[in-house]
Amino acid sequence: MDLTGKVAVVTGGGRGLGAAYATALAGRGAAVVVNDADATAAHETAESIRAAGGRAVGEPGAVGTAAVADALVDRAVKEFGRLDAMVTNAGVLRDRVLWKMTDDEFDAVVNVHLRGTFTCVRAAVLRLREQGEGGRVVVVGSPAGQRGNFGQTNYSAAKAGIVGMVRTWALECAKAGITVNAVIPVAATAMTKTIPAFTGHVAAWEERGEPLPDWLRQAEGFGTPEDAAGLVAFLVSTEAAGVTGQAIGIGGDKLSLWSHPEEVAVAYRPGGWDPDAIAATWHTSVGREPSTYGIPAPAEGHA
Repeated sequence: MDLTGKVAVVTGGGRGLGAAYATALAGRGAAVVVNDADATAAHETAESIRAAGGRAVGEPGAVGTAAVADALVDRAVKEFGRLDAMVTNAGVLRDRVLWKMTDDEFDAVVNVHLRGTFTCVRAAVLRLREQGEGGRVVVVGSPAGQRGNFGQTNYSAAKAGIVGMVRTWALECAKAGITVNAVIPVAATAMTKTIPAFTGHVAAWEERGEPLPDWLRQAEGFGTPEDAAGLVAFLVSTEAAGVTGQAIGIGGDKLSLWSHPEEVAVAYRPGGWDPDAIAATWHTSVGREPSTYGIPAPAEGHA
Protein backbone atom coordinates (compact mmCIF):
# COMPACT_ATOMS: atom_id res chain seq x y z
CA MET A 1 0.00 0.00 0.00
CA ASP A 2 1.69 3.15 -1.24
CA LEU A 3 0.92 6.53 0.33
CA THR A 4 3.63 8.39 -1.55
CA GLY A 5 2.55 11.94 -2.33
CA LYS A 6 -0.03 12.10 0.44
CA VAL A 7 0.28 14.54 3.34
CA ALA A 8 -1.24 13.85 6.75
CA VAL A 9 -1.56 15.61 10.09
CA VAL A 10 -1.56 13.42 13.20
CA THR A 11 -2.57 15.08 16.47
CA GLY A 12 -1.23 13.63 19.70
CA GLY A 13 1.49 12.06 17.58
CA GLY A 14 4.36 12.41 20.00
CA ARG A 15 4.00 9.06 21.69
CA GLY A 16 1.85 5.95 22.05
CA LEU A 17 -0.83 5.38 19.45
CA GLY A 18 -0.28 8.74 17.78
CA ALA A 19 3.41 8.09 17.24
CA ALA A 20 2.57 4.65 15.82
CA TYR A 21 0.06 6.20 13.41
CA ALA A 22 2.50 8.87 12.25
CA THR A 23 5.30 6.33 11.82
CA ALA A 24 3.09 3.91 9.89
CA LEU A 25 1.89 6.63 7.52
CA ALA A 26 5.43 7.84 6.91
CA GLY A 27 6.64 4.28 6.43
CA ARG A 28 4.17 3.93 3.56
CA GLY A 29 5.42 7.11 1.92
CA ALA A 30 3.21 9.87 3.35
CA ALA A 31 4.64 13.16 4.61
CA VAL A 32 3.46 13.79 8.17
CA VAL A 33 2.95 16.80 10.42
CA VAL A 34 3.38 15.43 13.95
CA ASN A 35 1.43 17.40 16.53
CA ASP A 36 1.60 17.03 20.29
CA ALA A 37 1.05 19.24 23.34
CA ASP A 38 4.52 18.11 24.39
CA ALA A 39 6.87 19.92 22.03
CA THR A 40 9.78 17.60 22.77
CA ALA A 41 7.70 14.51 21.98
CA ALA A 42 6.41 16.01 18.72
CA HIS A 43 9.89 16.86 17.49
CA GLU A 44 11.39 13.55 18.64
CA THR A 45 8.80 11.52 16.72
CA ALA A 46 9.32 13.66 13.63
CA GLU A 47 13.09 13.22 13.93
CA SER A 48 12.69 9.46 14.31
CA ILE A 49 10.66 9.37 11.10
CA ARG A 50 13.25 11.42 9.24
CA ALA A 51 16.07 9.23 10.57
CA ALA A 52 14.29 6.24 9.02
CA GLY A 53 14.13 7.98 5.65
CA GLY A 54 10.64 9.44 5.95
CA ARG A 55 9.34 12.99 5.73
CA ALA A 56 7.97 14.65 8.85
CA VAL A 57 7.94 17.88 10.83
CA GLY A 58 6.92 18.53 14.41
CA GLU A 59 4.23 21.10 15.10
CA PRO A 60 3.57 21.41 18.86
CA GLY A 61 0.31 22.73 20.28
CA ALA A 62 -2.55 21.71 22.54
CA VAL A 63 -5.54 20.98 20.32
CA GLY A 64 -8.89 22.52 21.10
CA THR A 65 -8.67 26.03 19.70
CA ALA A 66 -9.27 27.03 16.11
CA ALA A 67 -5.88 28.73 16.10
CA VAL A 68 -4.00 25.48 16.76
CA ALA A 69 -6.10 23.58 14.21
CA ASP A 70 -5.46 26.20 11.55
CA ALA A 71 -1.74 26.17 12.36
CA LEU A 72 -1.57 22.42 11.76
CA VAL A 73 -3.19 22.66 8.35
CA ASP A 74 -1.10 25.69 7.43
CA ARG A 75 2.10 23.85 8.40
CA ALA A 76 1.19 20.89 6.20
CA VAL A 77 0.58 23.16 3.22
CA LYS A 78 3.70 25.25 3.86
CA GLU A 79 6.03 22.26 4.27
CA PHE A 80 4.55 19.78 1.81
CA GLY A 81 2.30 21.78 -0.49
CA ARG A 82 -1.05 20.19 0.32
CA LEU A 83 -3.14 18.19 2.79
CA ASP A 84 -4.70 14.78 2.20
CA ALA A 85 -5.59 13.43 5.64
CA MET A 86 -6.34 14.57 9.17
CA VAL A 87 -5.89 12.00 11.95
CA THR A 88 -7.17 13.26 15.31
CA ASN A 89 -5.65 11.24 18.12
CA ALA A 90 -4.82 13.79 20.84
CA GLY A 91 -6.35 13.09 24.23
CA VAL A 92 -6.11 13.41 27.99
CA LEU A 93 -7.69 11.61 30.93
CA ARG A 94 -9.17 13.01 34.13
CA ASP A 95 -10.88 9.90 35.50
CA ARG A 96 -13.15 10.27 38.51
CA VAL A 97 -16.53 8.89 39.52
CA LEU A 98 -19.49 11.13 38.66
CA TRP A 99 -20.14 12.58 42.12
CA LYS A 100 -16.48 13.52 42.57
CA MET A 101 -15.74 14.85 39.07
CA THR A 102 -15.15 18.60 38.95
CA ASP A 103 -16.19 21.02 36.24
CA ASP A 104 -12.55 21.56 35.31
CA GLU A 105 -11.94 17.80 34.96
CA PHE A 106 -14.97 17.44 32.73
CA ASP A 107 -14.11 20.45 30.60
CA ALA A 108 -10.43 19.51 30.15
CA VAL A 109 -11.26 16.13 28.61
CA VAL A 110 -14.14 17.36 26.46
CA ASN A 111 -12.07 20.30 25.19
CA VAL A 112 -9.18 18.15 23.97
CA HIS A 113 -11.09 15.13 22.67
CA LEU A 114 -14.37 16.54 21.38
CA ARG A 115 -13.64 20.18 20.64
CA GLY A 116 -10.12 19.35 19.48
CA THR A 117 -11.50 16.84 17.01
CA PHE A 118 -14.10 19.32 15.79
CA THR A 119 -11.71 22.22 15.24
CA CYS A 120 -9.02 20.10 13.57
CA VAL A 121 -11.45 18.34 11.25
CA ARG A 122 -13.18 21.61 10.37
CA ALA A 123 -9.84 23.19 9.42
CA ALA A 124 -8.85 20.12 7.41
CA VAL A 125 -12.15 19.86 5.54
CA LEU A 126 -12.01 23.53 4.59
CA ARG A 127 -8.62 22.90 2.99
CA LEU A 128 -9.66 19.61 1.37
CA ARG A 129 -12.75 21.22 -0.16
CA GLU A 130 -10.60 24.07 -1.47
CA GLN A 131 -8.20 21.60 -3.09
CA GLY A 132 -11.14 19.80 -4.67
CA GLU A 133 -9.48 16.37 -4.75
CA GLY A 134 -11.21 14.60 -1.88
CA GLY A 135 -9.41 13.47 1.23
CA ARG A 136 -9.47 11.43 4.40
CA VAL A 137 -10.56 12.16 7.95
CA VAL A 138 -9.70 9.54 10.59
CA VAL A 139 -10.77 10.27 14.14
CA VAL A 140 -10.07 8.16 17.20
CA GLY A 141 -12.82 6.85 19.43
CA SER A 142 -12.77 4.35 22.29
CA PRO A 143 -14.70 1.36 23.61
CA ALA A 144 -15.59 3.66 26.52
CA GLY A 145 -17.47 5.87 24.09
CA GLN A 146 -19.23 2.89 22.54
CA ARG A 147 -20.27 1.21 25.78
CA GLY A 148 -19.45 3.45 28.75
CA ASN A 149 -16.84 2.86 31.44
CA PHE A 150 -16.82 3.35 35.20
CA GLY A 151 -15.15 6.59 36.26
CA GLN A 152 -15.05 8.06 32.76
CA THR A 153 -18.07 10.33 32.40
CA ASN A 154 -16.04 12.97 30.58
CA TYR A 155 -14.04 10.60 28.39
CA SER A 156 -17.02 8.40 27.47
CA ALA A 157 -19.12 11.43 26.56
CA ALA A 158 -16.38 12.92 24.40
CA LYS A 159 -15.62 9.67 22.59
CA ALA A 160 -19.32 8.96 21.99
CA GLY A 161 -19.68 12.48 20.62
CA ILE A 162 -16.76 11.97 18.27
CA VAL A 163 -18.40 8.93 16.66
CA GLY A 164 -21.66 10.86 16.47
CA MET A 165 -19.86 13.58 14.51
CA VAL A 166 -18.42 10.94 12.18
CA ARG A 167 -21.88 9.90 11.04
CA THR A 168 -22.85 13.52 10.36
CA TRP A 169 -19.58 14.44 8.67
CA ALA A 170 -19.69 11.38 6.43
CA LEU A 171 -22.99 12.70 5.08
CA GLU A 172 -21.80 16.28 4.76
CA CYS A 173 -18.44 15.49 3.14
CA ALA A 174 -19.52 12.78 0.71
CA LYS A 175 -20.10 15.09 -2.24
CA ALA A 176 -16.55 16.44 -1.89
CA GLY A 177 -15.07 12.93 -1.94
CA ILE A 178 -13.91 13.17 1.67
CA THR A 179 -14.30 10.00 3.72
CA VAL A 180 -14.75 10.19 7.49
CA ASN A 181 -14.21 7.21 9.78
CA ALA A 182 -13.53 6.47 13.44
CA VAL A 183 -10.89 4.06 14.68
CA ILE A 184 -11.70 2.33 17.98
CA PRO A 185 -8.29 1.10 19.18
CA VAL A 186 -7.43 -1.08 22.16
CA ALA A 187 -3.71 -0.97 22.86
CA ALA A 188 -1.02 -0.79 25.49
CA THR A 189 -0.62 2.92 26.20
CA ALA A 190 -0.29 5.26 29.15
CA MET A 191 -4.09 5.44 29.19
CA THR A 192 -4.70 1.68 29.35
CA LYS A 193 -1.83 0.46 31.50
CA THR A 194 -3.66 1.63 34.63
CA ILE A 195 -6.38 -1.01 34.04
CA PRO A 196 -5.61 -3.65 36.72
CA ALA A 197 -6.11 -6.65 34.43
CA PHE A 198 -3.60 -5.26 31.93
CA THR A 199 -1.03 -3.52 34.15
CA GLY A 200 1.39 -6.41 34.60
CA HIS A 201 1.34 -7.44 30.96
CA VAL A 202 1.83 -3.88 29.73
CA ALA A 203 4.73 -3.39 32.13
CA ALA A 204 6.38 -6.63 30.95
CA TRP A 205 6.04 -5.47 27.33
CA GLU A 206 7.28 -1.94 28.01
CA GLU A 207 10.13 -2.77 30.36
CA ARG A 208 11.36 -6.16 29.17
CA GLY A 209 10.04 -6.45 25.65
CA GLU A 210 7.93 -9.50 26.51
CA PRO A 211 5.18 -10.15 23.95
CA LEU A 212 1.61 -9.70 25.07
CA PRO A 213 -0.03 -13.08 25.76
CA ASP A 214 -2.24 -14.66 23.10
CA TRP A 215 -5.37 -14.50 25.27
CA LEU A 216 -4.92 -10.74 25.57
CA ARG A 217 -4.30 -10.24 21.85
CA GLN A 218 -7.17 -12.48 20.78
CA ALA A 219 -9.89 -12.73 23.42
CA GLU A 220 -9.53 -9.10 24.50
CA GLY A 221 -8.30 -7.67 21.18
CA PHE A 222 -5.57 -5.84 23.11
CA GLY A 223 -2.19 -5.24 21.46
CA THR A 224 0.59 -2.76 20.92
CA PRO A 225 0.15 0.70 19.37
CA GLU A 226 1.78 -0.65 16.21
CA ASP A 227 -0.98 -3.26 15.93
CA ALA A 228 -3.52 -0.47 15.52
CA ALA A 229 -1.54 1.60 13.04
CA GLY A 230 -2.27 -0.50 9.96
CA LEU A 231 -5.94 0.43 10.08
CA VAL A 232 -5.13 4.14 9.98
CA ALA A 233 -2.82 3.64 6.99
CA PHE A 234 -5.56 1.68 5.21
CA LEU A 235 -8.19 4.36 5.84
CA VAL A 236 -5.87 7.04 4.45
CA SER A 237 -5.19 5.01 1.30
CA THR A 238 -6.98 5.03 -2.03
CA GLU A 239 -8.08 1.45 -1.31
CA ALA A 240 -10.44 2.84 1.35
CA ALA A 241 -12.14 5.31 -0.99
CA GLY A 242 -15.50 3.58 -0.49
CA VAL A 243 -15.28 3.32 3.28
CA THR A 244 -16.96 6.15 5.19
CA GLY A 245 -19.18 6.76 8.21
CA GLN A 246 -17.83 3.70 9.99
CA ALA A 247 -16.54 2.97 13.51
CA ILE A 248 -13.87 0.29 13.14
CA GLY A 249 -12.24 -1.57 16.02
CA ILE A 250 -8.61 -2.67 16.03
CA GLY A 251 -6.38 -4.22 18.66
CA GLY A 252 -4.00 -7.15 18.95
CA ASP A 253 -5.18 -9.82 16.52
CA LYS A 254 -8.71 -8.44 16.30
CA LEU A 255 -10.35 -6.28 13.61
CA SER A 256 -14.04 -5.44 14.07
CA LEU A 257 -16.86 -3.25 12.88
CA TRP A 258 -18.98 -1.50 15.50
CA SER A 259 -22.70 -1.10 14.87
CA HIS A 260 -24.38 2.28 14.92
CA PRO A 261 -27.29 2.89 17.32
CA GLU A 262 -30.51 1.49 15.97
CA GLU A 263 -33.92 0.45 17.24
CA VAL A 264 -33.74 -3.14 18.43
CA ALA A 265 -37.35 -3.58 19.59
CA VAL A 266 -40.56 -1.75 18.74
CA ALA A 267 -44.14 -1.88 20.02
CA TYR A 268 -47.23 0.03 18.89
CA ARG A 269 -50.44 0.92 20.74
CA PRO A 270 -53.45 2.68 19.18
CA GLY A 271 -53.78 6.11 20.77
CA GLY A 272 -50.24 6.14 22.13
CA TRP A 273 -48.60 5.21 25.42
CA ASP A 274 -49.46 6.33 28.95
CA PRO A 275 -47.30 5.28 31.94
CA ASP A 276 -49.64 2.45 32.95
CA ALA A 277 -49.63 0.96 29.46
CA ILE A 278 -45.85 1.07 29.30
CA ALA A 279 -45.56 -0.59 32.70
CA ALA A 280 -48.03 -3.32 31.71
CA THR A 281 -46.12 -4.32 28.59
CA TRP A 282 -42.51 -3.31 29.19
CA HIS A 283 -41.16 -6.69 30.31
CA THR A 284 -42.94 -8.61 27.55
CA SER A 285 -42.32 -6.20 24.67
CA VAL A 286 -39.53 -3.69 24.06
CA GLY A 287 -37.91 -4.23 27.46
CA ARG A 288 -37.75 -8.01 27.19
CA GLU A 289 -34.04 -8.01 26.26
CA PRO A 290 -32.43 -4.80 27.59
CA SER A 291 -29.29 -3.55 25.88
CA THR A 292 -26.04 -4.25 27.68
CA TYR A 293 -23.73 -1.48 28.82
CA GLY A 294 -20.20 -1.08 30.12
CA ILE A 295 -16.94 -2.57 28.82
CA PRO A 296 -16.96 -6.31 29.63
CA ALA A 297 -14.44 -7.51 32.20
CA PRO A 298 -11.42 -9.46 30.90
CA ALA A 299 -11.87 -13.16 30.22
CA GLU A 300 -12.39 -15.29 33.35
CA GLY A 301 -9.17 -16.60 34.82
CA HIS A 302 -6.88 -14.24 32.96
CA ALA A 303 -7.19 -11.10 35.08
